[in-house]
Amino acid sequence: MTQLLDTTLIIALGVHVALAGICVWRVWRGENAIDRLLSADVIGTLTLCVFILLALIQRKAIFIDAALGLAALSMIGTIALARFIANRRMF
Repeated sequence: MTQLLDTTLIIALGVHVALAGICVWRVWRGENAIDRLLSADVIGTLTLCVFILLALIQRKAIFIDAALGLAALSMIGTIALARFIANRRMF
């Protein structure tokens, strides 16, 4: 049963990394600022998921602490970018 769980976690890790790669491409080649902002937010969420999956695979709690710090920074960054875009569109 443990082998099945480890295999499933590794496959999920690969899927999340691939999705993050697609989102990086979307940030780079996005159509407008809102599209790029949304992709950047999804990258933060997927990176958070990657850290949690690494914590489960390696059975180390330090990745969960890193994930919590990343979640806080991602939230602050998203709010700052959204305010910047909103203020820029007013003028």
